[in-house]
Amino acid sequence: MNPDAHTLWRAPRWALAALLACLGMLGPFSIDTYLPAFTGISLAIGATPVEMQQTLSAYLFGFAIMNLFHGSLSDSFGRRPVVLWGLALFTLASVGCAMSQHIGALVFFRAVQGMSAGAGIVVSRAVIRDMFPPADAQRVMSQVTIYFGIAPAIAPIVGGFLFVHVDWHAIFWFLTFVGVVLWIANYKLLPETLHESHKQPFNVRNLMAGYWELGSSPRFLMLALASGIPFNGMFLYVLSAPVFLGDHLHLAPGQFFWFFLMTIAGIMGGAWFSGRLAGRIKPHHQIRHGFLIMLIVSVINLALNLVFVPQVWWALLPLGIYAFGWALMVPVVTLMVLDLVPERRGMASSFQAFIGSMANGIVAGVIAPLVMHSTMLLAVASLLMMSVGILAWIWVKPRVTGAGAVQVR
Repeated sequence: MNPDAHTLWRAPRWALAALLACLGMLGPFSIDTYLPAFTGISLAIGATPVEMQQTLSAYLFGFAIMNLFHGSLSDSFGRRPVVLWGLALFTLASVGCAMSQHIGALVFFRAVQGMSAGAGIVVSRAVIRDMFPPADAQRVMSQVTIYFGIAPAIAPIVGGFLFVHVDWHAIFWFLTFVGVVLWIANYKLLPETLHESHKQPFNVRNLMAGYWELGSSPRFLMLALASGIPFNGMFLYVLSAPVFLGDHLHLAPGQFFWFFLMTIAGIMGGAWFSGRLAGRIKPHHQIRHGFLIMLIVSVINLALNLVFVPQVWWALLPLGIYAFGWALMVPVVTLMVLDLVPERRGMASSFQAFIGSMANGIVAGVIAPLVMHSTMLLAVASLLMMSVGILAWIWVKPRVTGAGAVQVR
């Protein structure tokens, strides 16, 4: 924690949480906004469904690869410069997407968007731990998750409106506008939270030593899997939204927001409850409750899809409950990850985001196309990915002592 933290931000704590949430929401916002226009873009530029899926995979893999470096750079050069440069590059890439006339250009600029969008979510986590002790950090992390949940709920509504009333190019011009606004807001408001004494030397040897320390730590890897892989049990449905909502549930693009409202309500509710529990129950118990909720609802979801033809009135509810369980446990696990190596919190955040993003990319490019045409297969895949998280947590639980008190061994 920065010893001067109390002097860096004098506004209410919720205001800093809101600013950091805006940074963190940029990645998912860039996905959810253009999903309602997926089919329309494909027809407009003459791309096949598989080629359009690659615009999503390129974004996610770009996001994953650069996530390895955002946090490490912020450990050496500071949190603020990495955020500002990331936002600037994201804005330019959004202009490129808006002006693309063929699938090759769109895939390229989506990859650049992904490479730059991750700076916000990676660095914002490090900023929280720079500024607050463990219990307060969990509350702020929960607040960030609550605010973060608002944007993806709005994104498909905005994207669907722009696509229907203007055209698909307007979606990316809108993302350009978002990038400009966020750059100005962070230039004026975001303080530098990395203390001068905590900066890491920027050289290959030091970076490799840090990556080796984390990459060779079973505790770190299992915690990263426990926090990142269960998210894909829900994210799989987001990636499959055009088919799941349009073909299986027969919703029009303008009605996709019901799905996003349900899942985001779950995320916001779970995050709010997580903040309320901070300091009141043991971190291990909170994580256990979150996993138990996800396990039960995943089994119920699979059973319903085995027995009934999917209907809107019941098919969306399990996803909202699943999102609640994930948001209940993930702030605690994330803080455990950040505290594994206190002097390299940026790198820890980067590595955690990299593992999660690589999983997202595999789900988008491989798993989602294989299972999206069957609601039963979607439910099976979701249950299996959540189970990976449970198994990782079962292994690592006896080897950690709680958020804020974890050491690499």
